[in-house]
Amino acid sequence: MTTMQGTPKRPRRAPTPEERKQCPERSRRLLMEAARDVFSEKGFAGARVQDIADRAGLNKQLIAYYFGGKEGLYQELTREWLAREATFNDPSVPFEELIVRYLREAFDDPRAIRLAVWRGLTGEEAADERPEDLSDIRRRQAAGELADDLDPAAVLLMCYAVVSAPATMPHAVRQIFGIDPGSREFQERWEEQLRRIVRHLAA
Repeated sequence: MTTMQGTPKRPRRAPTPEERKQCPERSRRLLMEAARDVFSEKGFAGARVQDIADRAGLNKQLIAYYFGGKEGLYQELTREWLAREATFNDPSVPFEELIVRYLREAFDDPRAIRLAVWRGLTGEEAADERPEDLSDIRRRQAAGELADDLDPAAVLLMCYAVVSAPATMPHAVRQIFGIDPGSREFQERWEEQLRRIVRHLAA
């Protein structure tokens, strides 16, 4: 089969046994890192397997081989984020500190935030999506960390918004603060203000 210009079209090929054996963990990490880039830029629906493979510099058939396809790769990123979240989401730390930990994660790598926003904008729902557990916020409220007249659901949604805003609306940061959202100056200023805001939520 040839293209319109008469150039022979290269047939798709499966990864060779040698490719599969060469540093499988490294190949998986390259594909996952590339997937974070592409999914955060284009969302799940807009991301193409070929784009992810090209970004990783690997054969796209390896995505099916290691992850079972694009959806499996997406789910693996979700599982990895949940494992990462478990390392810093400590119920014993003050609410102020907990929110700042999420903020620092977003500053360090905003791709997870952008990916979540894409999912919301396109109406994509995770297969295992469940209602959010508000028990920790209610516990904190009972302990006096949050005022009694605040709705725990509203508090959590507000926290999502203030943590994600710099990653999802960098243009607004530049317009409002007059500085780059990726600068140390803005990050320190936003963290300090976020701490103040959370303190004002206390009883």
